[in-house]
Amino acid sequence: MKATHDVYLGLGGNIGNPQAAIHSVLSMLDRRGDTEVVAVSSLYRTPPWGKVDQPDFLNAAAHIRTDLEPHALLAACLDMERSLKRVRDERWGPRSIDIDILLYDDRMVNEEGLAIPHPRMTQRAFVLEPLAELAPQRLVEGRSIASWLETVDRVGLERVARPQDWWK
Repeated sequence: MKATHDVYLGLGGNIGNPQAAIHSVLSMLDRRGDTEVVAVSSLYRTPPWGKVDQPDFLNAAAHIRTDLEPHALLAACLDMERSLKRVRDERWGPRSIDIDILLYDDRMVNEEGLAIPHPRMTQRAFVLEPLAELAPQRLVEGRSIASWLETVDRVGLERVARPQDWWK
């Protein structure tokens, strides 16, 4: 496959078996003819953000290469979420899986239902910590991921020990 776009995804969940759900998403992506998984971060146990009266999350980041354009990739991600029984009934509420397009090449998209870079990603340790494993020097809004990570509260964030290829 000759994938043309470098994309970073944020993956997470806090109900059911989030590690299995993240694994399923990565496997589904890697089996597609138009997408390949290049690298995956460690898993991180993170406290909930926004709505705090719920279980901790497991989060990871993935670097993929894809031939899909942003809206087609979003549609594929939403299809994967639905196939894994994601229910969207409460903003920032519990979920079995969440797939966010964080970065897509150097594109900026601000359209109904899709914003890239992902809004508020520079304020969230659960996004920045795993993303910094994969692309610490990648620039977002003129600053490196590593630099943004230094500005956020990382209290309660814990790396979950897994082999490097835990998702395969």
